[in-house]
Amino acid sequence: MPFLWFDGQAEEAVAFYLSVFKDGKMHATTRYPEGGPAPAGSVMTVAFELRGEQFVALNGGPGYPFTQAVSLVVNCDSQEEIDYYWEKLPADGGELNQCGWLTDKYGMSWQITPGKVWDWLRDDDPAPAQRVTAAYWQMEKPDVAALERAAAG
Repeated sequence: MPFLWFDGQAEEAVAFYLSVFKDGKMHATTRYPEGGPAPAGSVMTVAFELRGEQFVALNGGPGYPFTQAVSLVVNCDSQEEIDYYWEKLPADGGELNQCGWLTDKYGMSWQITPGKVWDWLRDDDPAPAQRVTAAYWQMEKPDVAALERAAAG
């Protein structure tokens, strides 16, 4: 279960993620007790679920920002799904990157990926994987039709 460290924005971030991932669920919120490292009663953790995966968001304080060394993959079934997440996740201050990577306004890195890409990359014939990889490196937002053409040769 990924445990995500925020600097006071755990509750806000979870609300944002639940607005983007329509099947998301809030599970539980814990609060700091008296004598803890944050004001008593303030949000400590928020347990939630996105696409069937469990997460915990922690208000841990400053000092541990997210980096691209860890990212969350969203496998998409269609170009429309890719377009949706590509628009919603970087809204209000995020960044778009190469090969389907983006960063949301909290600094969390996401990979918006056509689910088929894994089949193409695992093909017993290395040629489709090479063509798909070369095409993918030229893209910012994944283009399913272009990747399908690359896979087919």
